[in-house]
Amino acid sequence: MTAADPVLPETEREPDPRRWLALGVIAIAQLMIVLDASIVNIALPSAQKDLGISDADRQWVVTAYTLAFGGLLLLGGRIADFAGRKRVFVVGLIGFAVASALGGIASTAGLLFAARGLQGLFAALMAPAALSLISVTFTESKERATAFGVFGAISGGGAAIGLIVGGVLTEYASWRWCLGVNVPIALVTAFAATRVVRESKAEGNTKYDIPGAILVSLGLVSLVYGFTEAAKEKNPGKSTEVLGWTDSSTLTFLGVAVVLLVAFVLWERRTAHPLLPLHVALDRNRGGSYLVFLFVGAGLFAMFLFLTFYFQATLGYTPLRSGFAFLPFSIGIILGAGVISQVLPRLGPKPIMVPGLVSASIGMVLLTRVTADTSYWTHVLPSLVLLSVGMAAVFIPASSTALVGVGSHDAGVASALLNTSQQVGGSLGTALLNTLYAGAVTAYLTDNMRGARNPDAVMADAFVSGYHVAFFWGAMLLVLALITAVTLINAKKDDIPAVEGTAAVA
Repeated sequence: MTAADPVLPETEREPDPRRWLALGVIAIAQLMIVLDASIVNIALPSAQKDLGISDADRQWVVTAYTLAFGGLLLLGGRIADFAGRKRVFVVGLIGFAVASALGGIASTAGLLFAARGLQGLFAALMAPAALSLISVTFTESKERATAFGVFGAISGGGAAIGLIVGGVLTEYASWRWCLGVNVPIALVTAFAATRVVRESKAEGNTKYDIPGAILVSLGLVSLVYGFTEAAKEKNPGKSTEVLGWTDSSTLTFLGVAVVLLVAFVLWERRTAHPLLPLHVALDRNRGGSYLVFLFVGAGLFAMFLFLTFYFQATLGYTPLRSGFAFLPFSIGIILGAGVISQVLPRLGPKPIMVPGLVSASIGMVLLTRVTADTSYWTHVLPSLVLLSVGMAAVFIPASSTALVGVGSHDAGVASALLNTSQQVGGSLGTALLNTLYAGAVTAYLTDNMRGARNPDAVMADAFVSGYHVAFFWGAMLLVLALITAVTLINAKKDDIPAVEGTAAVA
């Protein structure tokens, strides 16, 4: 920012003549964030093989990103508001480029995990800054609706693009380019942002809740690590037995997580400038929405992970074919969202969310029918259609109920917490279901491998058994979301505020 780019109070500004160019820049950044979450799923089997990542640890490629992203979103939003949204947006883009480059050249699993965590950190700066920049750049209601429509379409369609691009890059270049492709895009976007995006800041108090951010981030990391410890092999190379839930290291990490997360809640109750004002989350409808997104995020992130391995490791699909296999899900979300947004004002949220969660739960249960030789068209496609229709019926109503009764001064926190719930749910769900998957595979091998005439066939069946367990418990997570919606959501159609953006499927 230069002297020629002054920061004026937002109420004194004229419409930015370059606002549509600015929207293009912001849209590219948002596409990169959404795309990055799905593009890595397709590349993960190749990366795991190349770097020798264990089955227990492979989920860190996903969870390192989602934990850092979700755990720091609230703090990132505050930093953008107080330090300058344009400045933080540009810093986030440059940092994202550097982290992507580190991941693309990673020679060890640890370096890849660290790079993914750095990507999540800078995405947590970039994403809330992007959303805020749209709010302050477009002040006329019709233009703002158009801008948020573009933003929402990119959020919904970015996952589909990521799956296809990830397949192309992994199959015809290398999995490393799924990370490296971000570098030129992020740097060019950062340069363009310095030219066409106008700076803005929030007025008033600029104190940050650093202790709260540290407590919640370390607590979530410890919780995920506890899940991961349970899936680790007790005697690597000698047996397939895992440490399990009663091992001392598993219990230690889980215990530390509980202590840190309880300490976070207690701290938020007493600090004058909380990272998470508890009254925002404790409202019946808002809290219900956050729990729905937590459980849905947990189930969906795991669905993407295990279906990817089912397609590539079991059915022998190429990365590109795997990307296309997910397309019906993304298309269903986009088409369904258009219909749901039209009927929501007439029906209200609960009559839409409940059938949607029933549909999604059934779709996830049906995935437990897959075997090593079942057809995609008869066993996977129907499940993806049910899941996509169900999720479209959840995301938009839940995004609406997350803002019921919230004041203007808390609207940003309420919106950020919705995305945080989904990302944190994805982190915890991926770690938990990967642990259950590993335990199921181990149990199957223990029962069937000794004396087997065809060890390769037993191993293939063991993987399928693991998928079944993961999909079943993924369905149970969606059932928990259903129970939450039935018991907590009671907002009527007249209570629903105008929603400017919805959470995206990652």
